[in-house]
Amino acid sequence: MNERQDHSSEALFRYFVVSKVVAQVLGNEPRSDAIRAVAADAHMFFGGSLRRCSARTIYRWISAYELDGISGLEPKLRMTRSSALPAKLLDFLVEENRGDRRASIPELIRRARERDVLEPDEIVHRSTVFRACKRMGLSITRRKKAKHRDSRRFAYPHRMDMVLCDGKHFRAGEQRHKRVALFFIDDATRSALHTVVGTSETQELFQRGVYGCIAKHGLMSACYVDHGPGFIAADTIAVFANLDIPLIFGEVGYKEGRGKVERFNRTADADVLRNLDGRPDVDSDCRALELRLQHYTDQEYAHRPHEGLDNGTPWQRFHNDPKPLRFPEDRQALRSKFEVWLTRRVSSDHIVSIDSALYELPKGHAGRIVMLRRRLLDGTIGFLHDGRVIDLHHVDLAANARARRARPGEQDDQPEPMPRKSAADLAFEHDFGPVVSDDGGLASPPCLDHESDDSDLPW
Repeated sequence: MNERQDHSSEALFRYFVVSKVVAQVLGNEPRSDAIRAVAADAHMFFGGSLRRCSARTIYRWISAYELDGISGLEPKLRMTRSSALPAKLLDFLVEENRGDRRASIPELIRRARERDVLEPDEIVHRSTVFRACKRMGLSITRRKKAKHRDSRRFAYPHRMDMVLCDGKHFRAGEQRHKRVALFFIDDATRSALHTVVGTSETQELFQRGVYGCIAKHGLMSACYVDHGPGFIAADTIAVFANLDIPLIFGEVGYKEGRGKVERFNRTADADVLRNLDGRPDVDSDCRALELRLQHYTDQEYAHRPHEGLDNGTPWQRFHNDPKPLRFPEDRQALRSKFEVWLTRRVSSDHIVSIDSALYELPKGHAGRIVMLRRRLLDGTIGFLHDGRVIDLHHVDLAANARARRARPGEQDDQPEPMPRKSAADLAFEHDFGPVVSDDGGLASPPCLDHESDDSDLPW
């Protein structure tokens, strides 16, 4: 018997499974026990994937192997044409699909009825037509158009040309508290520049990380992030506009565009993050976790040979780069970049709302539109009052409930000014003013705007 020499990968995999059973049977193990043991294991398929096979399937493969050898393990070709549908309909499906590949199965069935390929009362299920089309190799699935993206790989030549940032969620401490670490990675040297830890991925956490990264290594030329909630905030974009640094957002659903930082996240998770979960000796405070992770990035990861750097270390590549670092003028000038101005209308009870938080202003600004200075690094709100900037505080509702209410007159030390004469008062004095003037003489008679009867006058 001449057996095939070009066996398919499926036949070779089945032979691999059958060989395991045969080897155990040769070791005096009953066939049923050997099959159950092989069925309980996962087997490596070509390409690295794992596959499991049921005991019933292994019995069938062994029978086929004993009958025809490895050729019996070849997948049997299924019937290319359906036996449940008439040949006239199958020919119609082939012809219609050739001219209109985007036509759906219900549309093809309706066309067949209109052209008398199917009887008006003949029942044909679209799932049966779908399987028939698949057997005949017809293209009936909707093809999604490939997104037009420039997916070329990139690598910046010098340090601080591009800084990548991404968050990695993990759990820490005996109570398994939820935490997130934001890692700032230099694209050219793979150096972990800075790390901050918080309870959630917020704009305050990201901005604090940006400030720390700039304070340690200087200004970057650009920053690449995904569409996380802390990255797309309006205040974050305003800060990068103040710093004059381009903030680049990666495409949604295209994680390959930030593959370097994703690969670092996997390394950090395998080295340190996964070992923090559930340990009673690990302090889950965010600042304590920051110290632990920064020690890992600065003392462990930075001095480890990297395949992407020709087995050089990130520390060596970063500090041997000829590009000079650009530090800001001073810390105070840098902090001023992390301040934005807000416009708010003051309520009648001297309250402004910022991110659903209520702040109390000094009296005298009710109903006005005011400018507030928001310091993003510490989360405080400043207000220019009487020539100086004062800090606003949250409204203490409990204290306001116990405080004495102001009485009328308590706030006004100066008396009310004398009211001015009204038009009615001026007209009355004009008509019925005093007959003696201030110097003791007779006052001039009033001027009448209309003629009157002399009989009405007293003289």
